[in-house]
Amino acid sequence: MAENKVPKSIQVIDIDAYSPPLIASRIDKVALVKAKLSFAQTFLLGILAGVYIAIGAQFATFVTSDSTLHFGLNSLIAGIVFSLGLMLVVVGGAELFTGNCLIIMGYISKRISTRDMLNNWIVSFAGNLVGSLTMVCWMSQTHQWEFFHNMVGAKALLIANTKVNLSFSAALARGVLCNAMVCLAIWLCFSGRSVADKILSIVFPIGGFVASGFEHCVANMYFIPMGVVLKKHPEVVAAAEKMAGKTLDLSQLTWRGFFVNNLFPVTLGNIVGGVILVGIMFWFVYLRPHLNLSFSVKQDFFPDKK
Repeated sequence: MAENKVPKSIQVIDIDAYSPPLIASRIDKVALVKAKLSFAQTFLLGILAGVYIAIGAQFATFVTSDSTLHFGLNSLIAGIVFSLGLMLVVVGGAELFTGNCLIIMGYISKRISTRDMLNNWIVSFAGNLVGSLTMVCWMSQTHQWEFFHNMVGAKALLIANTKVNLSFSAALARGVLCNAMVCLAIWLCFSGRSVADKILSIVFPIGGFVASGFEHCVANMYFIPMGVVLKKHPEVVAAAEKMAGKTLDLSQLTWRGFFVNNLFPVTLGNIVGGVILVGIMFWFVYLRPHLNLSFSVKQDFFPDKK
């Protein structure tokens, strides 16, 4: 009879999510990787991120353009659909300004310099703007806005007009809360070990910020310029007024309204939300000097084993 062979040791494969201390450590190291990207790499990946977020934005506009559901439920559907944009950014790989606010953790840890951090932010922001405006050009040529008797265009116009008519304080506050949720979505993605983990991590934080009416500067780089373009079509304006049930004041829906009324305060808010409420907060909790929180995977998940 053959002897039963019992393995002397069994290899343990970790399938659980990374713990918060390990998430912080991973983001800290990613900051250095991002800092090493060339100008061309950061800019081109920024363009892709702008395109990806715009794809999510137009998808959400299309899906909710003819809905008769309750406002809250309709907003939730828009948010879940919009999360496609960040899925493409995270899984496909791109440089999104709002998510890159988390590299502040690497800056505070002195892994990257002030110049490295600002270069990444400025170049990715510029790339995001170019990518978003590129999608505006493409979408205007598709004439998708004519679908359902111009209702898709009407929905896009109403979204844009609402955004440019926010007060400075409202736009700022909504920007703060938006990017806190976006960066939390990124934070959760770094806990995942598979593509499915990352996708599930994205859906509810992103769906939550969209449904709550918070403001994302990169999404608005698509939403508002698309509204400016559609404003020139009388049939779209008529459909939007029918949808709103009133005559619309579109005087603020201009390029000045885009940059001054919305993009400036929202971007400031996004920086505060991502940098302070998430990045600096988690750095202070998990990465500040003299904290013994840099656990290995084995120590973190199996603290009793040596």
